[in-house]
This record gives sequence, structure tokens and C-alpha cells, in this order.
Amino acid sequence: MQYALLIAGDREPTPDELAVGCGGWSEEMAERGVVRGGAGLRPPTEATTVRVRDGEVLLTDGPFADTKEQIGGLVLIECADLDEAVEIAARHPAAGYGMIEIRPMITL
Repeated sequence: MQYALLIAGDREPTPDELAVGCGGWSEEMAERGVVRGGAGLRPPTEATTVRVRDGEVLLTDGPFADTKEQIGGLVLIECADLDEAVEIAARHPAAGYGMIEIRPMITL
């Protein structure tokens, strides 16, 4: 089963949290062979939202969601089931100061 781990938080990581990065998580998951891709995202202030209404393209600066929590990165994983996905997400250092949403992928 494939899942997207959406890494989010309601604040910017502290310098200490940034220094830890993934703290060996990426290497461990690569050894397990579960990571299929991923990337960190630039800050929400650099986002552009696109909508098309009545054939007109509408652009808005900033993120789509008007919430405190913003997605800062994502990781695509492939594992046996949701239980394994939860175990993988819980090991990510960002789970300690933010949150990680696990979303099943639609495979075509």
C-alpha cells in the first residue's frame, strides 16, 4: 500500500529542530526500502493558489488553507498496511513538534 506522509506544524521549526533534520530517519527508511519520494516545501508565504472559475484562471498569493497548521513537506512511502505507516510516521522527528497526516494514495 502506498501512503503520503504530510508533515505539518503550526509554527516554524526551531534552529535546534532544523539542525536535527530527519535525525537519521531518512537513512533508516531508505535501508528498509519504504521511501518512494518526497521533499520539503518552501514556506507558505511563497505559495501560489490556482483556481479556475467560469474559464478564468484566478491566482492568489499564499496557501490555500487559512489555518495555523501548514504543510512543510511530504514523503511517499510504500508499506504493508496502515499499522506500518503509523509506525514509520511516529519515528519521524517532526512528529515530536508538529504533526504527520497519513493519506492513502490512489493508484492508477
